[in-house]
Amino acid sequence: MKSSNAFIRETKFAARDRSLWFWLIVVVALSTISISFGLTEVARQNATLERLVISDQQDRWAELKKQQDWGSAAYYSFHLTYDAPSDFTFAAMGLRDQQPWKHRIRMLALEGQIYERDVANPSVALIGRFDFAFLAAFVIPLVLIMLLYDLRASERTAGRLDLLESTTANTLRFWLTRMSLRASAVFLCVTLPLIVGGLIASTAPGTLFLASCAVFIYIAFWSLICFYVASWKKSSATLLMTLVSAWLTTAVIVPAGARLAIDQLVPVPSGADILLLQRETVNDAWDLPRETTMDAFFERHPEWSNYQPVESSFEWPWYYAFQQVGDQRTEDLANAYRDGRQRRDHLAAWTSLLAPPSLLERWLQKLARTDLESSIHYENSVRAYHQALRDFYYPKFFSAAPFDKSLLAELPKYRPTQSDGAH
Repeated sequence: MKSSNAFIRETKFAARDRSLWFWLIVVVALSTISISFGLTEVARQNATLERLVISDQQDRWAELKKQQDWGSAAYYSFHLTYDAPSDFTFAAMGLRDQQPWKHRIRMLALEGQIYERDVANPSVALIGRFDFAFLAAFVIPLVLIMLLYDLRASERTAGRLDLLESTTANTLRFWLTRMSLRASAVFLCVTLPLIVGGLIASTAPGTLFLASCAVFIYIAFWSLICFYVASWKKSSATLLMTLVSAWLTTAVIVPAGARLAIDQLVPVPSGADILLLQRETVNDAWDLPRETTMDAFFERHPEWSNYQPVESSFEWPWYYAFQQVGDQRTEDLANAYRDGRQRRDHLAAWTSLLAPPSLLERWLQKLARTDLESSIHYENSVRAYHQALRDFYYPKFFSAAPFDKSLLAELPKYRPTQSDGAH
């Protein structure tokens, strides 16, 4: 009964705290804004994909109707591939602002097409996007610090600390109750817009539950740090500077330092290097003996090794052969690029254990499937689809099959990497 009365008393006390209401309103507003931005961006991406899916089919078939041979049909056809937003992308945009999530590929050398990207918004590229993951990971700790750093110091300054503690049977429970009420209010204010956004986006309940649990644990972690530092018999200014320094270390210094160290430790070629090497290989093929190109091609496709290139005129099989050789030349570099990014990401995951803000942000991005693993999964799905196109066309090229437009209905169809996109 006494604990119940103490809880009610502290609740009434908190309800009269204007500074608490101010920060709670700030949290609700920022959370609502971040969710609104996320939902708007996801809606824009889904609308773009809906429009592109329709126009992609129309444009391709309009172009195919004009062609009279397999080589031209393959050359003039574009094929849309895309990574649809998940049902939780609105909360954590992750790498979708940095990595391509849609392509229109052709039956040409692929690797260069994969690393081409749309021109990004420079302001977003510079400062990042204000999404829920950023708010929860980097802003909420500062709000908790402002609410909890002077729990005891303010009472000490007002001369009420000794009286409060002398009239309390369990001092630790009293301060924990006061801290928990404020932290719980922050948790509710930051997650309520998230849940509403999840309902709008038809997010899986399990995903919302895991995200809410992660935010709860994160808020509890920072609340306990604030509670511990607030117990020091120091001035309010000292306590505040200590907590802000802790936030600055874990949110900025450790991640930035780790990133610099990881970038030095794990060198990674750039997508531009892959694109340049592939273009040089493809352009040089025009001046090489055709046997040189075809021998390199037959190493991967011995089933067509009986084919004899025609020297006197242009031919589609040779043209597409040196397109593939361009991919073969860049294969090692592309693998190094993929493996290097994965290695860096793996090391960043371990260093995030020392940087809780980065750890929470990474977890939310994983739930939203906007992390590096999902980006590489999409790239691999584009490669698999491009290979399916080659498997469709190569037998027709190298066996000199007569052109039959009815067979174009059997063209491979791209399967999105995520089945729960909104479109």
